Amino acid sequence: MLFTELLKMAALSLIANKLRTLLTMLGIIIGVAAVIAMVSVGMGVKKNVVDSISRLGSNLLMVMPGSSNRGGLRGAAGSVITLTYDDAKAIKEKIKDVSYVSPTVQGSYQVVYGHENWNTTVTGVIPEYVSIQSMTLKSGLFFSEHDVEVRSRVAVIGTTVASNLFGEVNPVGKKIRVGNAPYTVIGLLASKGQSNMGQDQDDVVLIPLTTAQERLIGITYVRSINVQVSDSDKMDSVQAQIENLLRQRHRIKKGAEDDFNVRNLTSLMETMTQTTTMITLLLGSVAGISLIVGGIGIMNIMMVSVTERTREIGIRKAIGATFNNVMLQFLIESTMISVIGGIIGIFLGIGLAKAISEFGDFTTVISALSIVVSFGFSLFVGIVFGMLPARKAAKLDPIDALRYE
Repeated sequence: MLFTELLKMAALSLIANKLRTLLTMLGIIIGVAAVIAMVSVGMGVKKNVVDSISRLGSNLLMVMPGSSNRGGLRGAAGSVITLTYDDAKAIKEKIKDVSYVSPTVQGSYQVVYGHENWNTTVTGVIPEYVSIQSMTLKSGLFFSEHDVEVRSRVAVIGTTVASNLFGEVNPVGKKIRVGNAPYTVIGLLASKGQSNMGQDQDDVVLIPLTTAQERLIGITYVRSINVQVSDSDKMDSVQAQIENLLRQRHRIKKGAEDDFNVRNLTSLMETMTQTTTMITLLLGSVAGISLIVGGIGIMNIMMVSVTERTREIGIRKAIGATFNNVMLQFLIESTMISVIGGIIGIFLGIGLAKAISEFGDFTTVISALSIVVSFGFSLFVGIVFGMLPARKAAKLDPIDALRYE
């Protein structure tokens, strides 16, 4: 009963000073909204990074030519001639716990069909590439190992290439020209859409590796080797085995620098996840400072309120109000400001996060944890910063309070 009465009194006191109450709440509202919005941005960055790496394939090791520690001027990625198709075959044959291996080469070419043409990326791969990249076919079929062996001029194309060259017509069975040579389209890939980095994953033409090497680009090396490991727990072990095997095959002496480097995407993902988590915490912490400022605002206004209501406090204490009664009354007021401000801040923060995602062309992830933490912290701030004014009010001597003008 007493608590209900104190709650009503606190509400009436806040309503009696609407503008002052709203301005006091503003610090809490902005603080809670900022925490939710900033954390959602940080979580969005984290999701983009994880999704981008995951799209490259699960449990994936990428073997790239050239040493990762090489100093001085370096060529473009994949331009160093140190990896061959035979290296990829050796990895597949001699190393356990490897599910799929696919060497790749690629280049940018103009693809022509009739009077239509389109500039796209032409990638030379082997059939295992489909499993590594989790690709599926919308129609037709993928080329076989036999096509790789005999250097067949066949191609599997993405939906972007298909729509620009063929429109609504099924491209399977049609002939296109790549580098002035005819290729038969035998398959159409299902759409994967844009990556989180804005890259169109459907703007691609896949042809047999050996066809790309010998008939299109005119090279004998490969620009990368993708290796999918059967178990994520075996990633480090397989990476070490690949490094040892390639050092032997390339006759690299002990202590000499490798002419290749193996990138562990699982380790990269863990590192990037840790980095983005730290960024998220930093953004949340910076935004959380505004909650502290809001709490100081509550304390300031409550101190003013105590001074203004000194005589009222004296009357209450004179008719029997205890130390705890008076203290609870002012704590309820400060807590009420925090609760109402926190609720408004939650809706504002969610709205801001959605607005950033909608108009900023950026993915945001609204976290339930950030909502709970920010609201809980605002409640904590209201109680802590309301404690000093409440104690000041509760300690007032009733005689002195009644004399106060």
